[in-house]
Amino acid sequence: MTWLWLLWLLPAAAVTYWLLVVTEGAYLGKRAVIALYDWGASSYDRVKNVRPFDDEEHLARPLLGPLQRVRHPLVLDVATGTGRLPLSLLRQWAFQGRVVGIDLSRRMLAIAQRRTFARRQRAGWVRQDAMSLPFHDDCFQAVACVEALEFLPRPSDVLAEMVRVLCPGGQLLLSNRVGIDARFFPGRALSSRVLATNLAELGLVSVRPRRWQVHYDLIQAQKPTRTAANCSTPRHREPTRSRTMAH
Repeated sequence: MTWLWLLWLLPAAAVTYWLLVVTEGAYLGKRAVIALYDWGASSYDRVKNVRPFDDEEHLARPLLGPLQRVRHPLVLDVATGTGRLPLSLLRQWAFQGRVVGIDLSRRMLAIAQRRTFARRQRAGWVRQDAMSLPFHDDCFQAVACVEALEFLPRPSDVLAEMVRVLCPGGQLLLSNRVGIDARFFPGRALSSRVLATNLAELGLVSVRPRRWQVHYDLIQAQKPTRTAANCSTPRHREPTRSRTMAH
């Protein structure tokens, strides 16, 4: 009888671990994801072993070169969590723009807001689903999504939305789950080659994948420049104000 219980408990425990820990509730629906991220917000960066210097080196600085031609660039970070990318950018003396972070976890956003309080005039936070971004077309000089794409229910829709709000000439920065770890995200994780192909089909150019971490590649791409609307001009449209958290 004991063996029968073990035969039932071990698979159940493995599935539970996969649902709650490995995939962070991604296959349990939006409410489960929000609840898990709210619950673990205070320890999230410690569990993820986030290193600010590495984030500045690998996430912020690759965007600085393309953004230097814009006087006050506007950057969007999709599924921003605790605000790793916004904080990394705002710490760069060469970056004189503004950052908007969007996420569904209220507690994650509260942490991001506290961390950027000293630079609060240049940071805004929106509690909103990434599947339908509440912004006009062509209004951000850079859009990023780090360590989040595979946790979203329809990654292809999120990619299309990010490209939509990215202005011509703007930069897209993504992380992509790779290796054996990617097999735990059926229907979500894409190979870097497939993701690069999808970005090209969305009209992006200069798609450049590079190795980042054991479980992640980084992919950077550019939206083609049009003569009618160029990211080098400051006349971008402002994002709409939807569920924006107060500073």
